[in-house]
Amino acid sequence: MSLHLYDTSTRTVREFVPVEPGRVSIYLCGATVQAPPHIGHIRSGVNFDVLRRWLMRQGYDVTFCRNVTDLDDKIIRVAAQEGVPWFVVSERNQRAFTWAYDQLGCLPPTVEPRAMGHVPEMIELMRRLIDKGHAYAAGGDVYFDVVSYADRYGSLSNQKLENMRAAADTDTDSLKHDPRDFALWKGAKPGEPTWPTPWGRGRPGWHLECSAMATKYLGGTFDIHGGGVDLIFPHHENEIAQSQAAGDGFARYWLHNGLLTLGGEKMSKSLGNSLLIPEMLRKVRAVELRYYLVAAHYRSAIDYSDEALQEAAAGYRRIEGFVTRAAEVIHDVDAAAPLPQAFVDAMDDDLNVSQALAVIHEVVREGNVALAQGNKEQVARLLAETQNMLDVLGLDPRSEQWRATGDSGLREVVDALVTVALEQRQAARARKDYAAADAIRDQLAAAGIVVEDTPQGPRWELAQ
Repeated sequence: MSLHLYDTSTRTVREFVPVEPGRVSIYLCGATVQAPPHIGHIRSGVNFDVLRRWLMRQGYDVTFCRNVTDLDDKIIRVAAQEGVPWFVVSERNQRAFTWAYDQLGCLPPTVEPRAMGHVPEMIELMRRLIDKGHAYAAGGDVYFDVVSYADRYGSLSNQKLENMRAAADTDTDSLKHDPRDFALWKGAKPGEPTWPTPWGRGRPGWHLECSAMATKYLGGTFDIHGGGVDLIFPHHENEIAQSQAAGDGFARYWLHNGLLTLGGEKMSKSLGNSLLIPEMLRKVRAVELRYYLVAAHYRSAIDYSDEALQEAAAGYRRIEGFVTRAAEVIHDVDAAAPLPQAFVDAMDDDLNVSQALAVIHEVVREGNVALAQGNKEQVARLLAETQNMLDVLGLDPRSEQWRATGDSGLREVVDALVTVALEQRQAARARKDYAAADAIRDQLAAAGIVVEDTPQGPRWELAQ
């Protein structure tokens, strides 16, 4: 079976065939940086990181473009409330997003363009649309004429033009030919940043920027465009309209991840239910949070609860425990070992990570049996399979990816402290002061650290 992905535009699971053999181009709608990220924001980054890793594992050269919307109405409002320039808000929150992506083990994008660095490309796209009769200038604004594209507008979101509401994206709707026309460019307003264009000073509309950046870095036709399901309409619908109306093929596959909700409501700052990343990392380690975010199918909705998060963390620790114990016996892991076919089949089936994790847990169960039996050859094979599968998901506890984050540093500090306690316990046992040895073990257990005596000496792990 080859890789098959659910394409929103056709509403079918399609075989993935790239534009260029051996190469894959991906554009992911990244952050609008009016606020720091919560786990709902970062879920998209983690899900598409898994897609990227799977494509790389299959030998593709992947170009991954994830944009930053560094200016929009929300950013302007936040800046006005704080009494600071818009770029102060953008830069602060952009850094918070970068930190969060790094903490959760997302590979850095090949390119991460900021919208306001691409105004010339946006002007050129608007010029092409005006020349082709699909856009018009009015009072300093520039609008896309949806009626001129009526036969195709709404195809992504499966809507008919006659049933669509007004775009409601400006306060100058009276200038529009049709209330459903959307703004490509917004004319200058007092106190707002502006750039010069042939149609007057102003700033970009939200939809224009992604079309300009995607085609600049990935070409007029590229493989995959991704984002959350909340972007299907109007954002992605409008991207398709303006790009294809200008003559570009644009994205061949559209992938959308499900939302992460809290109590059934979409996470948002206005609802006051945002779970920010630093707060989450006080609950669990970053690798455990990543496990939680990838464990559900990327297209499914996740309704967050602390209980589900802790269950996921415990599930990851079971995997980690086997890897840690096996690595004490097997020092050289075969990174080229083949992946279990059941894992490959799951990943090729529209990135069915939940099924892929079931395969990992089954291999871990076999590995624990092999460890108990002292079958080093079997342990070596199963450890290699486990680590290679975890690497695809960005979850290998022994990878450089995690050594580069705070997880490994914290583990090293805890390990050093526990080692001191275990040395004291061993000294107490050597002098036959078993009461003191047991007291040390009990104190560690109370702190959530389980000690196991093995032929190689005592070892510890966090309680499940």
